Amino acid sequence: MTLGNIGGYQLVRPLGSGGMGEVFFAVSPTADRVAIKVIRQHLLQDETMRERFATEVESLKLVYGSRVARLEDADPYADPAWLAVEYVPGATLRQYVDAHGPLPLPLAAMAGAMLADGLAKVHQVGLLHRDMKPQNIILGPDGPKVIDFGLAVLVERDNYLTEPGALVGTPAYMSPEQVRGERDLTPAVDVYGLAATLVFALTGRGLYPPTNSWNLLLRISKPDDLPDLSNVPDELVGLLGMMLAFDSSARPGLDDVRARLLAVATAASGKPVVDLRREVADRTYDRDVELFVPPGLDDPQLDPEDPAVIDEDPEPTPDIKRDDVDTERPPAPRADVTWLVDKIRRQYARRSTL
Repeated sequence: MTLGNIGGYQLVRPLGSGGMGEVFFAVSPTADRVAIKVIRQHLLQDETMRERFATEVESLKLVYGSRVARLEDADPYADPAWLAVEYVPGATLRQYVDAHGPLPLPLAAMAGAMLADGLAKVHQVGLLHRDMKPQNIILGPDGPKVIDFGLAVLVERDNYLTEPGALVGTPAYMSPEQVRGERDLTPAVDVYGLAATLVFALTGRGLYPPTNSWNLLLRISKPDDLPDLSNVPDELVGLLGMMLAFDSSARPGLDDVRARLLAVATAASGKPVVDLRREVADRTYDRDVELFVPPGLDDPQLDPEDPAVIDEDPEPTPDIKRDDVDTERPPAPRADVTWLVDKIRRQYARRSTL
């Protein structure tokens, strides 16, 4: 039993929800597993929200790399509007840390380097993520992947769909410039979000003590109210402090971040990068949470006009046991496909360029 059909995909079960809509685990007609985001119905009346969703689709078409969930299909102008992205099995970083505790220094640094590599590729095509947080990191069978580009925007584009002064992001992981409502953001906003995410991975807590959103935003907006880096390993305090600088121009670039994280990971573990990469996947991938195609949905959809599957005079099949089968009987005659050969020959004769 499914929850319905959207764009040819069978919705199997809900995965979660966010500000823009609900996310479902779904299956394509050829049994591909995807995650479908369906925009909330009441938001469809807002043309700006539909444009923002359409922009998300266009953004995802540009994103590439092994650290980002790829776009599979979308229809931003359907009712309801939706998009399907690669289903990445595994737990989120938030779920993993809540269940198993903080990551050891080498694994956190290696995972951070892999995420920095993914974000660098995102930035290369002129995009920002703007919502880096543990909930948007899936720890898959090949390591971490970034998901949910619902807040991505084109850098320096002419038309902004977010009103000036509007807050976009998750408060606990928002940079000071996001809190101030600035819209001319730079890649430094994702550097800040990555640092906040790594602090959580290393300590199991956020940059500031838990409080209501307004108090948290007020603290982030004060340049002298620095994030709490206690319990962060000494090897990363300096780097994370720079990545969390109040002044966005003082934050290091992602290439520098990746190089320094790799240096810490290899030095702390005494292992090469290839071994650390494998260990990140082996230690963090939770096979128990992987979703599979339910029985009954993995069969190919047959073409009703295919003569090979039409039985004009079906006969009831007797209920027999395997032991009763006559293994000596001659093999069944092969199907006559001469009609198909003739058809192909005629097509080739008409189109000699094939």
